[in-house]
Amino acid sequence: MQIQEILMQLEQGCFDHTFKMLYGSAPEVLHTQRNRYSNAILAFQKLYPERTEVKIFSAPGRTEIGGNHTDHQHGCVLAAAVNLDVIAVVSFHDEQVIRVKSEGYPADTVELTDLSVQAGEAGSASMIRGIAAKFTEMGAKIGGFDAYTTSDVLSGSGISSSAAFETLIGTIIDKYYNGSKAGAVEIAKIGQYAENVYFGKKSGLMDQMVSSVGGFVFIDFCDTEQPLIERYTFNFEDAGYCLCITDTKGSHADLTDDYVAVPKEMKDVAAYFGAEYLRTVDEEAFYAAIPQLRSTCNDRAILRAAHFFAENRRAGEEAKALSDGDMDAFLSLVRQSGDSSANLLQNLYSCRKPTEQAIPMGILVSKCVLGDRGAVRVHGGGFAGTIQAFVPLDLADRYRSAMDDLFGAGSCHKMRIRPAGGLEITQ
Repeated sequence: MQIQEILMQLEQGCFDHTFKMLYGSAPEVLHTQRNRYSNAILAFQKLYPERTEVKIFSAPGRTEIGGNHTDHQHGCVLAAAVNLDVIAVVSFHDEQVIRVKSEGYPADTVELTDLSVQAGEAGSASMIRGIAAKFTEMGAKIGGFDAYTTSDVLSGSGISSSAAFETLIGTIIDKYYNGSKAGAVEIAKIGQYAENVYFGKKSGLMDQMVSSVGGFVFIDFCDTEQPLIERYTFNFEDAGYCLCITDTKGSHADLTDDYVAVPKEMKDVAAYFGAEYLRTVDEEAFYAAIPQLRSTCNDRAILRAAHFFAENRRAGEEAKALSDGDMDAFLSLVRQSGDSSANLLQNLYSCRKPTEQAIPMGILVSKCVLGDRGAVRVHGGGFAGTIQAFVPLDLADRYRSAMDDLFGAGSCHKMRIRPAGGLEITQ
């Protein structure tokens, strides 16, 4: 579609039906999104004045609701796509190159004639190259495009900006060059491959899967090639609560070792039983073997394994509680999950930065506001980043104010579950 035509349709509200589905129907929300998309198109036009025809794509961030650090052990998670996303204005061409300029970052240029891992290449360029390489390895088509992206999935916020970006690039290639043949599950696996092999981060599959599939989902990763996905339609606001994610502003710099240690230590315990992942280890056998385990694994590894077994089971129990409409049971399970992450998984702060404890501070203040109502826990990978809270609607303004006072204006985000994953924006 021609740029001027899209701009006119945005102004006329022609995309509002899609925007309501993705972001909500409040007039101020629709106004904000119309302006956001228009500004992105104008920024694209300035960067690539020779490109006059464009398409628009979007991919969401995600919130992990249950299953903290279970996916990399082939466990179960309960998670949802959210109304914060990364959008791309894209123009396709026959040149064998992908150019992507993301707002606030240097432009990336990836030549499609060489898709091998490039020494020293990092960031978005490595992800783009890895995604293109995996599509090629699968026998799918790839081709060139120019893109401008802008995101409100804050980098390092624990809502997985990297998975949203990977889903976005995968969706663009799959939709335009392959007629959407790969589909959401394969796009997620392609994104994980790019992150693991090209970007160098050994992440599980949860982030990419939730961003790509969208909605409120329970995922069983027992078979990562064919994960079992169950969709839910639970609405927290209908139950009298809102979902809040607060960025505690802790830095993720130099925390790679902390993140890598969690799956490594869990796998060390699994190896004692001749298994690669804890999912295939019998829980009763694990507890019976703890005295002997201490001679081959460190104590933290054993505690983290204990977290996995309980958390893996708890994710299913949380899904059932929501399915049954039992909010009290769900909140009790969230509190248990938070306690387990703090005491067993031990991912509330880094031992390398013992005086920087923004996540425990946020949890402390949250509990002061919530009292015996609602629930709060670490969100995502932990060590720095975000906390998640389920807040009674009558306490929402007070809670948000308390978090913003603690971490700065705009730190607390009231989330909406987004029913769609990566997609092309159409009327």
